[in-house]
Amino acid sequence: MKKMLFASVALTMLGACTPTIRVEVAPINIYAKLDADVRVRLDKEVQNAIAKNPDLF
Repeated sequence: MKKMLFASVALTMLGACTPTIRVEVAPINIYAKLDADVRVRLDKEVQNAIAKNPDLF
């Protein structure tokens, strides 16, 4: 009887000790360089094309 009681207490204690897994994820940093020069250059090209061909549109 004592052995059964000891076994049930031991199993209960082992069941209470569950491992904990922690996962940490570092944030992802994305650096983007936005270049507004492309739009300015395109606008200048369009302006030059319109100046050369005013009847284009």
